[in-house]
Amino acid sequence: MKIVSTNIGERKEIDWKGELITTGIFKYNVDKPIFLDREDVKGDAICDRENHGGILQAIYGYSLKHYEHWQKLYPNLEFENGMFGENLTIDDLEETKIHQGDTFKVGDAILEATLQRDPCIKLGIRFNDMKILKQFWNSTLCGVYFKVIQTGFVKAGDAFIQIKSCTENPTIADLYVAKRKVKGM
Repeated sequence: MKIVSTNIGERKEIDWKGELITTGIFKYNVDKPIFLDREDVKGDAICDRENHGGILQAIYGYSLKHYEHWQKLYPNLEFENGMFGENLTIDDLEETKIHQGDTFKVGDAILEATLQRDPCIKLGIRFNDMKILKQFWNSTLCGVYFKVIQTGFVKAGDAFIQIKSCTENPTIADLYVAKRKVKGM
């Protein structure tokens, strides 16, 4: 696996049907290395610290291969890396094969897979269509949150190399399906 793009976003206020929503989901590709810190990416806006950022959700990775699925459902939407709010767009990140606790070396950093990403209203705002939330829940294309074991810089083109496997733990997709059942989706 390798990093296709590194993405950060700024704090943005959106008028969504008369309600002012503050979000950092509008990420854009940057052509310089980004610093993966203990609780977030330096320079990336996190507007909802209750659900994003922090030790267990410091970095969000999403697979470029998943984009094709969503482009078929939203052919009129202009897609760009970072579309799902991910910090790292990775060429082939597969939630059904990554286990909680699996560890990866990327650039100067070491990351540990921790959790699935649950969709929220901000993903619907990004897609300008709330149908994406149910469609997202009904897939296992959720992306992966990572804990930063070793801080460091990462850039596009860096290899994403697995250095520890925890096959005794559930996969990220397993965690996502379990959460979906709890929510009654």
